[in-house]
Amino acid sequence: MKYVSTRGAAPVLDFEEVLLAGLARDGGLYLPETWPQFSAEEIRALARLDYAELAARIARPFVGGAIPDDELDGIFAEAYAGFDHAAVAPLKQLDRQVWFLELFHGPTLAFKDMAMQVLGRLFDHVLARRGERVTIVGATSGDTGAAAIEACRDRSQIEIFILHPEGRVSEVQRRQMTTVTAANVHNIAIQGTFDDCQDLVKAMFNDAAFRDEMRLSAVNSINWARVMAQIAYYFAAAAALGAPERAVSFAVPTGNFGNIFAGYAARAMGLPIERLYVGSNSNDILARTIATGDMAMAEVVPTHSPAMDIQVSSNFERLLFELYGRDGAAVAALLEGFRASGACALEAGALAALRQVFAGHRLDDRETVAEMARLYRATGETVDPHSAIGIATARALAGDSETPVIALGTAHPAKFPEAVELACGMSPDLPARLADLFEREERCLVLPNDLSEVQDAVRARLGPGRGRLAS
Repeated sequence: MKYVSTRGAAPVLDFEEVLLAGLARDGGLYLPETWPQFSAEEIRALARLDYAELAARIARPFVGGAIPDDELDGIFAEAYAGFDHAAVAPLKQLDRQVWFLELFHGPTLAFKDMAMQVLGRLFDHVLARRGERVTIVGATSGDTGAAAIEACRDRSQIEIFILHPEGRVSEVQRRQMTTVTAANVHNIAIQGTFDDCQDLVKAMFNDAAFRDEMRLSAVNSINWARVMAQIAYYFAAAAALGAPERAVSFAVPTGNFGNIFAGYAARAMGLPIERLYVGSNSNDILARTIATGDMAMAEVVPTHSPAMDIQVSSNFERLLFELYGRDGAAVAALLEGFRASGACALEAGALAALRQVFAGHRLDDRETVAEMARLYRATGETVDPHSAIGIATARALAGDSETPVIALGTAHPAKFPEAVELACGMSPDLPARLADLFEREERCLVLPNDLSEVQDAVRARLGPGRGRLAS
């Protein structure tokens, strides 16, 4: 399997190179040259596998032999062995049509663990064999950072720097990052928004000299391996409900677009997905783009669902590449105009193709809390604000269709106790292993939204010669 950049000007890479590169040299994101296809018989057979076996089976064609099958199976088995639920990603029925896929039973209580626990082990495997080390830099709106840190802590070949927007993540999310004392973990709070953090990460990658000096790599969903590992739960949920004989739709609370793009990838691979529903909060650029064809940035508004407080969804570029017939030059021109002016319009053909698969729905904070309260009264289920947006989106957009809709549960309710208490009148408990989280000492550097200051901080903590392990 070979991988190409969404902007068409970077070298074609194999899986191992894409894993370590993260962002393409031309500023684009990597995608497989072609989508592997799963036949009806192969999809049917997935229902007989446990989750780790299924996930390894889905990943195998993307890895393309870079890791032997038995070793890849071992990586996936180890990644999910510590999850709190035996099913890893259990599926619950909420009403006649809507199902709830719980993706928050990993070590940091968020769906990011589903891919990050795999990614950390893939890095370890490849770097150990190559005798190299990397510096991971990532941006988080809350959950990615904790999941990345948990996956990479204490790994000898990795130093990890995570940027989060100061004061714009929940206290549980922040403490899950800043209380980790491993020597290879570095937290930086940026005085700005998540989009500012994400721009700083991309700027570090686009500074070729700094990128090479620090041996940068990525764990954000700009890294293809993250998206690859997320495709599995779409197959698992659909197979559990009768695929390939039965089509399904998915509703996904959406920020950086990586989670729902994994659903698009599953559909491109042959999974019978009828529609993909994008759930947005007040930062509704994606829902507006689908509705109008105009992609226009607005000010980022803090909400009860901070992982979705985003105006520049990086992984939407991967979808644009597909919608524009894999024309990298066209995608590059469109996005350069968008970043220069804050707005762009999709071509009619691309917009029509987008609407064939996707629809969007927006909830503000009041509506989100109301949905959390409604669900609690109706079913006794407590959900976090992001998951509530996914469930409300499923209910709003499914209409009279007989197709079951699977709403993705992206975080444990205990990560957002204030919102849950506001909606349900009770505060959910953290699991016992996190019971002392609020008593642990925090370590975090606060910096302005300034590239040179962030780069200086990375250099100061690493020093020269970080690219190869001593023999």
